[in-house]
Parts: sequence; C-alpha cells; structure tokens
Amino acid sequence: MVSEKLEDILAGQLAVIFCGINPGMTAAAQGHHFAGRGNRFWRTLHLAGFTPEQVQPEDDRTILQYRCGLTAVVERPTASADQLSLHEFTAAGADFEQKIARHAPRFVAFLGKAAYGALSGRREVAWGLQAQTFGNAAVWVLPNPSGRNRGFSLEQLVTAYRELRLAVEENRRM
Repeated sequence: MVSEKLEDILAGQLAVIFCGINPGMTAAAQGHHFAGRGNRFWRTLHLAGFTPEQVQPEDDRTILQYRCGLTAVVERPTASADQLSLHEFTAAGADFEQKIARHAPRFVAFLGKAAYGALSGRREVAWGLQAQTFGNAAVWVLPNPSGRNRGFSLEQLVTAYRELRLAVEENRRM
C-alpha cells in the first residue's frame, strides 16, 4: 500500500535542503526518498562529494549527518511529475516557503526547474544559483536525478551537484 505522504528528513540549520518535485510511487511505497531503481540521486550525491559513501535509500535519514535534508514541494506521490498540476504547486507554495524558513538552511536546492519555476512564477529558470532567495535561503536549481530524466548523463549531474557542494563549502568559510 502506498503511504499518503513521504516524511521529510529535516533539521534546523542544515547546509542544504534538497527539494524533489514530489515523491515517486516507489519512494512513497517504501517510505524512503529517491528509492526508485533508476533514480540517480544517491549516487550523484556521493560522487559530487556530499557523502563519503553512497547512501542507500533505506538509510536516507543518515543524510542529516552530512548537514543535508530532504523534502518535496508537492506531497502527493505520482508515477511521474507531469501528473501534477500547476494548481498543486501554487497551493503548496506558501506552506513550503514557511517550512524552508522554519528550518533555515543556507541553501535550498530544487531538483528540476519545474517546481522552482512554478513557485517563483518565472517561466525562464537557469541552472545553478538564483538571484532570489526562498524562505531566506539561497536558491540553487539542479537537474532532476530521476531515471526518467535522460537529458543529463551521470557525469553532468555530478558536475552540477559538485558546483553546489563547492558553494556550500565556500559559504561555510564566510
């Protein structure tokens, strides 16, 4: 049976909160973030240097040890993100921004342009650091690591995520 929602893995004062668009059906059914067989999130995170070893989805809570958290913009699980409506993003927006502000990460990283574009009202969203903050956190837009997103190779994902890791490290020194 699919759970109604996938629990956030959050704490205060994290370096980064990674924000998926919404949970996939496999992740919701298993109760673990990025649990889909083809999802490249955990591998990308490790290769980009966020974790010293590749975390398994069933150990997703260990991400807090690395000053990172996990959440989704829309709580409703779907087989693919294109099953979500613009209204669902809009309806989630204010509460989601308050959640980010309450946990006060240095960066909020949106995995894919769709969610950030809908929340910010911007049609054109660039990859990487954004000019605006969200919930008082710096915003970074990363390619979605879903196995369905074949527009990015693993190497390209790692490069993009590594840029964020380097920015986090630079920010920590300031």
